[in-house]
Amino acid sequence: MTQIAYDMDAVGLFLDIDGTLLDIAAKPHEVVVPDELVADLAALSKQLDGALALVSGRTIADIDSLFGSLRPRASGGHGAELRANPGGHVELATEPVPDTVREELEELASRNKGVMVEDKGVCIAVHYREEPTIGTALHLELAAILDGLGDRTLGILPGRLVYEIKHVSHDKGTAVRAFMATPPFHGRRPMFIGDDVTDQAGFAAAQAAGGFAYSVGRDYPGVKRGFDTPADVRAWIGATVGKAEAA
Repeated sequence: MTQIAYDMDAVGLFLDIDGTLLDIAAKPHEVVVPDELVADLAALSKQLDGALALVSGRTIADIDSLFGSLRPRASGGHGAELRANPGGHVELATEPVPDTVREELEELASRNKGVMVEDKGVCIAVHYREEPTIGTALHLELAAILDGLGDRTLGILPGRLVYEIKHVSHDKGTAVRAFMATPPFHGRRPMFIGDDVTDQAGFAAAQAAGGFAYSVGRDYPGVKRGFDTPADVRAWIGATVGKAEAA
């Protein structure tokens, strides 16, 4: 694990969830959130004067169901949802994915073994973790569906054994930029930690703003591999909190 040595008091911290804070599970609802992680995130947010946000492909409602009372600043649906204040109002950057698209995706899943559709409203995840060899063929089918519907506002975002059908107008990078324009992030240097292709927009936005990007378990061009596993990320958070409490 790379040692991240920086004055955290000057940082605005952005954290992906699945594969970064939490170990990947076979199905999204099967992830496990360690109790100590919730406490450490609350303490770290306080240490950063609130300049901590979770930036995920999950909806904010799903994030809240995972992290209980934490209710952090967050972006969900790959930038489609934004909660600027802890426990506050959730703003939508776009409309839900049209029903016609949802129906086509459900029909696709019904005739492809191992394909699961996760409807998040503002975006739709098409998982193929149970049949990892069909990725290329599945992508072609998804592209044909979008082309057939003629909706140029939607695109396909590849992830780890998943394709996200989402509006092209937003991503994790637009979320980072929105947060950085407002207190308590404004004036700080952004640090984005993520693990997947879906995090690359977040990496780029943080670096473009003079900040830092660290990946988990994978190498990406121009991004330092800061951690090998989510357990490493959790340990780093715990150590960062511990140092502050000992100071």
